[in-house]
Amino acid sequence: TENKIVFIADEVQSGFARTGKMFAVEHENIEPDMIITAKGIAGGLPLAAVTARAEIMDSSHVGGLGGTYGGNPVVCAAALAVIETIEQEKLVDRAAHIGTILFDSLNALKAKYPIIGEVRGRGAMVAIELVHTGTKDPNPEAMAKVIKYCQSKGVLILTAGTYGNVIRFLPPLVITDELLKDALGVLAEGFATL
Repeated sequence: TENKIVFIADEVQSGFARTGKMFAVEHENIEPDMIITAKGIAGGLPLAAVTARAEIMDSSHVGGLGGTYGGNPVVCAAALAVIETIEQEKLVDRAAHIGTILFDSLNALKAKYPIIGEVRGRGAMVAIELVHTGTKDPNPEAMAKVIKYCQSKGVLILTAGTYGNVIRFLPPLVITDELLKDALGVLAEGFATL
């Protein structure tokens, strides 16, 4: 606001408890002018939202921020139920706990396998990047081997990143510690095959 620049936080994937805060931007102690949300807002039902300071929202003409599917009552009810569930089930705290398990396990793998170039993320939104040892060069070939092994053991892993050398971890916030650790164990076995 000071420089007349609108700060927009894209929380489409990171919002609604995913990172161990209700919104990822909270980790930075920044108050955005606008937040864009979707995905986690309605438990899988199609909904997106634009939330902004009153002066921004009020600057549009009547109907200017609407759309064909705006205000669907069933989906809006689902969103309210999701928010209530996040609060009642303490899923913000749960995401932070999941993050601790992920970071501990993945950093232990990184210490053992230099092919893991980076472990990054927050809460239950984490990624590892596979590189050629001693470089920062992407290693999608190793990724393909790890994925093939994990899938043969029933753990579904999809690649991400421009070069297909990143594994993203976005487990359900209701996953049990046991199931998460089992999946991470299979991942560790996959790295041992390289």
